[in-house]
Amino acid sequence: MELKSFSKINLSLNVVKKYKKDKLHDIQSYFCLIDLFDKIKIKKIKASKDTIKFKGKFAKFVKIKDNSILEVLKILREKKIIYSYYYVSVNKRIPVFAGLGGGTSNAYSLIKYFVRNRIDKNLMGIFKKKVGTDLQLFFYKQGFLKNLNQVINFPKKHRLYFLIVYPNIKCSTKYIYSKIKKYSPKLLYNFKKISDKSKFLNFLTSKNNDLQLIVENKYPTIKKLIKEIAEKKGCYFSRMTGSGSVCYGVFKSKKAAKDALIRIRLKYPKYWALIAKTI
Repeated sequence: MELKSFSKINLSLNVVKKYKKDKLHDIQSYFCLIDLFDKIKIKKIKASKDTIKFKGKFAKFVKIKDNSILEVLKILREKKIIYSYYYVSVNKRIPVFAGLGGGTSNAYSLIKYFVRNRIDKNLMGIFKKKVGTDLQLFFYKQGFLKNLNQVINFPKKHRLYFLIVYPNIKCSTKYIYSKIKKYSPKLLYNFKKISDKSKFLNFLTSKNNDLQLIVENKYPTIKKLIKEIAEKKGCYFSRMTGSGSVCYGVFKSKKAAKDALIRIRLKYPKYWALIAKTI
C-alpha cells in the first residue's frame, strides 16, 4: 500500500494567547493542503517491532528512533486498533523543520489508513498530545483553525498557485515560539469575506504570520527572500508558513508562478524551490 502524505501552508497565522497549564500557544490560521507530498509504503511483517525507513532528499534530518510514525503505531497498538508490526518506508519529499507539517502529515496518513472513520474525540486528543495540535489540519483540504480544538471547513474551495522556496534553514519551532512577546486579537470567521477567490485573496493579503518577524530577526535571509518573491510579476502576496523557514508566494496563475520560479532559481541556485497548488 502506498499513501500520499500532503503538506500544508499557513495562509495566515495569529498567536492569540499562551495557556498557563500546558504552556501551549493558541493560534488561529487560514490554511490549505498542497500537492507536495511524501510517499509512504506500508507492509505488515512477522516481527516483534516496527521497521521504519526514511529515504529521499530530506531523510537525513529525520530522527530514526523518535518520529511521528513510531508514535502513531505505538498508540494504535496500545488502543488495540492494530496488533501486528509493520515495515514503513517514507520518501521524504517535504522539507523538514520548514513549516510545511511533513512529520504531522505522515502521522495523519497512518491514522487515516488504520483508523479510517473510527477516530473519536478521546483518541484524537491522545494523537494531538503526542504528535502535535497541527494534526487536526490534515483532516481538511482548506479551512480556518479557530483554536487548538476547532477547525472550520471551507464550504467552497479555491484553487491557488504557489511558488515555494526552502532556503536551507532548519527552524526550531520551540525556539521561535519561546520568543513571542505579544499576542494578536482573536479573529471571527466570516465566510462572506472568502466566498469567492477575489475576496479571499484580498482578505489574505491583509493578514500576516505573527511568527515571521521573529524568524526574520534571527535569519535576515528570510526577510530578503520574502521581499524577492513579492516583487515577482503576478504575485498577490508572499510570507512564511508556520514557524518557517519555507517562504512562499501566491500567484495569479501557474505560468506566473513558473516564471517566478525560474528567476528565483537563477538568483538562489542552492535553494530548494518548486511550484505547488491546492489539492
